[in-house]
Amino acid sequence: MKELIAAGILDPKLQESYAECKRLNSLHGKTYYLATLLLPPAKRPFVHALYGFARYADEIVDDLNSTLTDDEKAAELATWGNQVLQDIKSGRSNDHIGRALVDTVNRFEIPIAYFEAFLHSMTMDLTVSEYQTYSDLMEYVYGSASVIGLEMLPILGSSSPDALAAAEKLGTAFQLANFIRDVGEDLDRGRIYLPIEELSAHGVTHEMLEERILTPQIKSALKEQIARVRRLQQEAAPGIALLAPESRPCIEAASELYCGIVDEVEKIDYQIFEKRAKTSSWRRIKVAFPALLRARAAR
Repeated sequence: MKELIAAGILDPKLQESYAECKRLNSLHGKTYYLATLLLPPAKRPFVHALYGFARYADEIVDDLNSTLTDDEKAAELATWGNQVLQDIKSGRSNDHIGRALVDTVNRFEIPIAYFEAFLHSMTMDLTVSEYQTYSDLMEYVYGSASVIGLEMLPILGSSSPDALAAAEKLGTAFQLANFIRDVGEDLDRGRIYLPIEELSAHGVTHEMLEERILTPQIKSALKEQIARVRRLQQEAAPGIALLAPESRPCIEAASELYCGIVDEVEKIDYQIFEKRAKTSSWRRIKVAFPALLRARAAR
């Protein structure tokens, strides 16, 4: 409640919507949620609203307990998503998630195109099972991840072109790191998010992935993907300095923890089919504590 009051969110129904977005963030995005705690309280609810929208849409698509067919999920996503987009255009919403999102969009004048792109990518998850080239994959990644960073920029306090480019690269790096970690889980959903051409260049076939046994070819392909994540992270790093000082520790920590997923993949010797590479509690503390000190000093 203190965060909501600090952010000037006083309407009870609006507070309920923001609280639901925060609940989704804390429940499903623990690393992301930890990073938001490094922001000033007045900024946090707006980041929760963006996460709540993304998570709710993602749950429609990827709920493994759902009895809906892909066509039925696509219809549900279209109905909900189109209504939220209409709400953004009208400036008001009665949806339990959309109410907070629309308020955030209005306050920070976030382009609706970002949310259209996100919903497009979520729809692709129900119609596209693999991507032949990296360029093909980027259509999906832009909407599913890059736009998240772009949406956050007005909240974090920057609108320079260099900051926009950096936010897009960092969002891409986060998503690619997830793809590397989640190869097995994505296969369970019938999807491959590593470019087929790049896998083939290392001698990796569909059959090899389905066998879920680490081979020298798969290991080689993963190394190439990891190098790309680190390159994008490095290229995005200067953009963090363009953010408002009180926002920088949050994004520095998020970059370290999300891109750090690939470090964990290396630590388990690329055994992604046998273990889930995840950031340890100790590493989270090691990153978060000094970032918290920097965040408090910046305020």
